[in-house]
This record gives sequence, structure tokens and C-alpha cells, in this order.
Amino acid sequence: MDYVSALVPPTVMAILFTFLIIRMVKSQGGPNKAKEDAILDQAEAATAQASALRQKTSDS
Repeated sequence: MDYVSALVPPTVMAILFTFLIIRMVKSQGGPNKAKEDAILDQAEAATAQASALRQKTSDS
């Protein structure tokens, strides 16, 4: 019975991981895609602004 208790946790984790990947793939796009893209654009703009400010202060 030790082999059963050794195999159950990895099997359960593999099944949950598979369902997670399937859910991620299915959630790509759809009605929330524009909102997700807008959030990503805002994050990229904030990162670029912080980088420019950091570079400007290090040049001075």
C-alpha cells in the first residue's frame, strides 16, 4: 500500500495542473481581452516611464 500513497499526490497534482492549463488556454481572448490588453499597456507605460526617470536621475 505504500506505493499507492506514493503515487497519489503526483497523480493529483498532474491532473490539477492539466485542468489549470486547459482553463488558461480557454480563457485567452474573449470579452475580457480588450480589458486585459489595456491593463498590460498601462503597466508597460508605467515601466517605461520609471525607467526613463531612473536613467534621467542617474545621468544628473
